[in-house]
Amino acid sequence: MESRFEQDLSLRSKPVKELTLNEARQEAEKLRREIEYHNYRYYVLNAPVISDAEYDELFRRLVEIEERFPELVTPDSPTQRVGAPPAEEFGAVTHRLPMLSLDNAFNEDELRAFDERVKRMLGLSPSTSVEYVCELKLDGLAVNLTYENGVFVRGATRGDGITGEDVTANLRTVRSIPLRMLIDDPPPFIEVRGEVFMTVRDFELLNRQRVERGEQPFMNPRNAAAGSVRQLDPKVTAERRLDIFCYGVGHVEGISFETHWQALEFLKRAGFKVNPDNRLCCGIDEVIQHCIDWTERRHEIPYPADGMVIKVNQIRYQELLGTTAHHPRWAIAYKFPAEQKTTLLKDIIVQVGRTGALTPVAVLEPVEVDGVVITSATLHNEDQIRRLDVRIGDTVIVQRAGGVIPEIVGVVKERRTGDEREFTMPKRCPVCGGEVYKPPDEVVARCINPTCPAKLENWLKHWCSRDAMNIEHIGPKLIKQLVDRGMVSDPADLYALTRWQLMGLERMGEKSAENVISEIEKSKTASLDRLIFALGIRHVGARTARILSEHFGSLERLSEASLEELMNIPEIGPETARSIYDYFRMESTRELLEKLRKYGVRPSAVEKVAAPVESPFVGKTVVFTGELDSYTRSEAEALVQQYGGKVASSVSRSTDLVVVGRNPGSKYQRALELGIRTINEEEFLEMVKQAKGTMGE
Repeated sequence: MESRFEQDLSLRSKPVKELTLNEARQEAEKLRREIEYHNYRYYVLNAPVISDAEYDELFRRLVEIEERFPELVTPDSPTQRVGAPPAEEFGAVTHRLPMLSLDNAFNEDELRAFDERVKRMLGLSPSTSVEYVCELKLDGLAVNLTYENGVFVRGATRGDGITGEDVTANLRTVRSIPLRMLIDDPPPFIEVRGEVFMTVRDFELLNRQRVERGEQPFMNPRNAAAGSVRQLDPKVTAERRLDIFCYGVGHVEGISFETHWQALEFLKRAGFKVNPDNRLCCGIDEVIQHCIDWTERRHEIPYPADGMVIKVNQIRYQELLGTTAHHPRWAIAYKFPAEQKTTLLKDIIVQVGRTGALTPVAVLEPVEVDGVVITSATLHNEDQIRRLDVRIGDTVIVQRAGGVIPEIVGVVKERRTGDEREFTMPKRCPVCGGEVYKPPDEVVARCINPTCPAKLENWLKHWCSRDAMNIEHIGPKLIKQLVDRGMVSDPADLYALTRWQLMGLERMGEKSAENVISEIEKSKTASLDRLIFALGIRHVGARTARILSEHFGSLERLSEASLEELMNIPEIGPETARSIYDYFRMESTRELLEKLRKYGVRPSAVEKVAAPVESPFVGKTVVFTGELDSYTRSEAEALVQQYGGKVASSVSRSTDLVVVGRNPGSKYQRALELGIRTINEEEFLEMVKQAKGTMGE
């Protein structure tokens, strides 16, 4: 399988208009191979052998030939990387071989237990050294690339492991994915597994550009990569700088491998980008040392990675070990431990949320934690400050909760000098100067001024958010302008905005204004549960909003409900019922609802679906922690409720099940302490599948 691209192909001099069809066919095929080879040198090996100008000349020549002879255009042509029209939706793709998730290990003991389990199941003596392949665990989007006779024909997301979404057109735009394998005798069929990602540098650049355009920045590189691959318009994907590392194969025909390392070497020869930091280890001691080394070096990694994947190298051993319904027994993911750093707490400021809640935030001397520079961390409330005994001027210990959210976990009291200052919550709102009230039985103080601009800004952000009215193109900068200029006093005023008013704002041209107005208009018929959630009623999240919408069927009926009726609804507790009842008795609420009706906001009804009596969720209380790949948190919670279960926000002894996603928080540890059953995302998806079966879906 030697490369056929080492030959010296001379530049063409005959004008395209003078080529015969046969000459054009021969030259186009050579150009395609040569361009793909140079793509491989540039995007995979990072070792180009021609200049950009020479590459552009080759590409232009191929474009000219294909324009003159359109019948010669092939799906694997480099000119076809971008060009597919926007899709209305993604089709479904069934993987020939399931893309299973991985079991996790968090320390050396758990890695040794994995090694012992492998040896025991294989019938090997404890002293035998098993070969393992160690690969950095990328935090991107897993994809499945299908090649037939060496040509890329289909690309799909992992999805639920069995079925993914067809994102072929988008993956064609990723330059490090070969459209044709660079070997002479490719297998007739092969699934190549890989992880699409965005480097930290490219992620920061993309977010700067989005902020400059007034768009919402992505939360992290993984979200940016996943969101880019799942764009309906491939041109949007092409604008994002995405990359891929291929880490294995799925179903294969016409070729076989004795080891996983051999498969990786094959992928490299075939033109795929394989992580150069992969390591073949002999025995678990080498594996553990390798994990320790990379834990210390993780800040050197230029792309998001949260651990190490350890795989049994021998394919025969993999087959003997087999899989569970959810993960292979021959592989495990070692997760990097949460990193803690010390830094100076320079000040404590107070932020005001949409409900008026005052939240103290620590202003920190910048410190890098897990590769991210941290400058602030929430302190939650005054009680938390007292528990930590944290003071302005303290040296504090910082980590990223779940690998994401910065938090202060302790104070280095030995470094106190006596100049530190205790913090007290303000008696007046730091934004509007309004009165602050803290109920005796609550830990949160709130600004009770109904016209506080900070409350309004955050309410508008909530109103436009994905789980609420889902109004795109309205970001924080636009909201701030609308509030500062007095153009809106509540969310209903959004529906009175005109294109001309918006065009008078910064960074708002005619097209942008039209897009905003179009999104606002579309939200007028959002579902009732979205509207109830958007109102921002205390204690009413997306799940409770769904329950209320199914029970009452209209906003009018809900607003007229008695306290007794609200308290008689299953899953609505006394505190939530009182909050809902009081909200709809306020004059400001009546005025808001009247304005919404006046401006044509008519929410669509939510159809109540009867839960199957045999669903695996019936009678169970479920808690979610961490990030899911297949659903948003609210979507997953809605599925549990749809199939007869209940969802709780915290883990207690009455919890039946905890679904653990990526980067789980303290709920996971609490579940382990209480001995409550935990399942991963794959197991949750299997339960959803069973529930759908009971409904005949």
